[in-house]
Amino acid sequence: MTSGGVAQDAAELADEPHPSTIDRRVGLAVDKVTYGYPGRRGELTPAVDDVSMKLERGELGVLLGPSGCGKSTLLRLVADLVQPTSGTITFDGATMQNMREERRIGFAFQDPGLLSWRSVRRNIELPFNLSGLPKDSSWVDHLLEITHLTEWAGHRPGQLSGGMRQRVALARALATRPDVLLLDEPFGALDEITRAELNFELLDIIGQTGTTCLLVTHSVEEATLLGDEVLVLSPRPCRIRSRYRIDVAREDRRGFRDTVDFAGHCSRLRADLGLR
Repeated sequence: MTSGGVAQDAAELADEPHPSTIDRRVGLAVDKVTYGYPGRRGELTPAVDDVSMKLERGELGVLLGPSGCGKSTLLRLVADLVQPTSGTITFDGATMQNMREERRIGFAFQDPGLLSWRSVRRNIELPFNLSGLPKDSSWVDHLLEITHLTEWAGHRPGQLSGGMRQRVALARALATRPDVLLLDEPFGALDEITRAELNFELLDIIGQTGTTCLLVTHSVEEATLLGDEVLVLSPRPCRIRSRYRIDVAREDRRGFRDTVDFAGHCSRLRADLGLR
């Protein structure tokens, strides 16, 4: 090889990003993940097929698809609640098993699952009790503040509205300062007005905490309003049919909802879902 070739190769290598830089930029990485349910005869029924995606730290990704397409299964794979048949899932290079064991994953469901005999504050503190981690009272105070629950801290779930119970569930999911927040249709059972209000509050919370978030929904409008990256999923087995980047600043999302661009994004997503 000539000295010129060596110099050219060295220059090209110098332009390549260092691996550590890549790890810091790409938070959640799902690489060619497949999952199948075992059948009675040992065969696998495919549920997730060759799914790959990446989310940078602090981004909000959305899994959008029809009921039964495998959205929640994919979320459970990311949460390390089930193991992929093949492929890998990492966050900044760490396995999701390590992430789960270190309490770096938060999870909130459509049913908030609050303990009726515990106050709002004590429900938020529950992850500390279960993990044996020291209680961070100042962080709990901050979570109560950003979810607008401070004056309700001493109340029990039965005294709260549905939207307030979902706020408690979000705060509890963030109690151990997770790097990844996984949300499985957390606002699906709420009325339209409350749901819209909590959509904007979620954007504020993600912005303040810097948490990387992956949200499951079957609402086109919710996906368009919240997502930095929207993945449209096919019917089972779950595959990525299309993906969209929505480059609108968080602080501009409220006004974005009433724009032609918002309507255009929704129209394209509906078309990809086979909706009219």
